[in-house]
Amino acid sequence: MLKFLPILLILLYALAMWFFSTWRLRAMLNAQSTPLTDPRLLPLLERLGRAMDLPRIQAHVYEVSIVNGLAAPDGRIFLTRGFLDRLDRGEVTEAELASVVAHELGHVAHGHTRRRMIDFAGQNVVRMMLAGILGRIVPIIGVWIANLVTSAIVARLSRKDEFEADAFASALMVKAGLGTEPQKNLFRKLRRLTGTDTGTAPAWLLSHPPTEARIAAIEKLEARWGVS
Repeated sequence: MLKFLPILLILLYALAMWFFSTWRLRAMLNAQSTPLTDPRLLPLLERLGRAMDLPRIQAHVYEVSIVNGLAAPDGRIFLTRGFLDRLDRGEVTEAELASVVAHELGHVAHGHTRRRMIDFAGQNVVRMMLAGILGRIVPIIGVWIANLVTSAIVARLSRKDEFEADAFASALMVKAGLGTEPQKNLFRKLRRLTGTDTGTAPAWLLSHPPTEARIAAIEKLEARWGVS
């Protein structure tokens, strides 16, 4: 029985980390967010809701300056204040922000956000077990290899999630009469808006697919659906 104790302790640690991470994220969002009531966006949220046979989509503003969207594990959708500031400055359009909401709804519909919280705990278990095994085989670089392998696995799963959420958003935007052009236009702007450069890391380690690949995937859907 004692030989299984280390594994049991690792699993208990992962479970505790999952509960703590979920609690911390919920508390942070509750403390730093307000309902989205911007009159420029409410009509588009209503259109998205009608396209899903639902009331108007409820969204919230996460009061941070970065440009991002977020789907919480409890299903709430957030746009950051940074995104709304870009709308005020004319750098993004209302329809482009609607595509962000549609994308985050895709994460909720596919259960990505809730699963990612579980994956976070599992990632720590895998990393710790690999580090323990490889550390004995290759003491100097074993931990580094364990981190690299775990990060690669997580990044691949994350990229798959992003493609699925993109496809959901495309279908929803088309059904809502907004089309996919706002979604593709926003992808073309994201690097400038976020100040990131996807060329700084290997593509297989990126948590989001390259912009060109995301646009190409949407255009394949358009061809299949017969829309433009």
